[in-house]
Amino acid sequence: MSSQNRLITALPPDEAEALGAALEPVELTFKQVLLEPEQPIRHAHFPMLGVVSLVNEGESGDVVEVATVGREGFIGLAVALGAETMPSRAFVQIPGQAMRIEASALVGLMEAWPGLRRVLMRYAMALLNQVAQNASCNRLHEVQERCARWLLQTHDRIDGDSFPLTHEFLGQMLGVHRPTVTIAAGMLQRAGFIRYARGVITILDRAGLEGASCSCYRFIAREYNRLLGTAG
Repeated sequence: MSSQNRLITALPPDEAEALGAALEPVELTFKQVLLEPEQPIRHAHFPMLGVVSLVNEGESGDVVEVATVGREGFIGLAVALGAETMPSRAFVQIPGQAMRIEASALVGLMEAWPGLRRVLMRYAMALLNQVAQNASCNRLHEVQERCARWLLQTHDRIDGDSFPLTHEFLGQMLGVHRPTVTIAAGMLQRAGFIRYARGVITILDRAGLEGASCSCYRFIAREYNRLLGTAG
């Protein structure tokens, strides 16, 4: 796995250089909020390592995950689509690093460089496909299959096989209560696919976890490859 942002590496060299000149490296810390609902988007973030969650919060206070974003994408898509705000909150789920750019600078570069605009628009389609597939997955598939799919997507966005995660947090992301997640994760652990200890998940058998996942994981990965090129 490579600690590089897939969108940046997909750009022509001259456009990647132009974008790189406007980027600055930043740390992504646990639970750091990158975007607040209905607030002006001042920066876009291109994750290099780690996972950012896009969530919506209902009137009851319940949090529902819309999508996750890692080094295959960027945070701040609304700016690229001509908007200044978005209804979702974006916060760091797994710590890491990102490259940050001012929103106005990104808009200017998109106007100047057609390759950048094309890559970001194709990413928008890939993210839309992910959101739609997640909605279907949450409706149609068993929680242990969804849990495996979520763990695989997270594993794709980190270096190594371990990452911090609590059952409570995973339950929020899957839209189920903590006891349900405990049962699902326990099944995956007893099968030897993962190990969970002291708030840390370790992937032990990647192939086995893929077999335990629903087809949504493969569909989402295939769509990103189709739209952005095969990941390196």
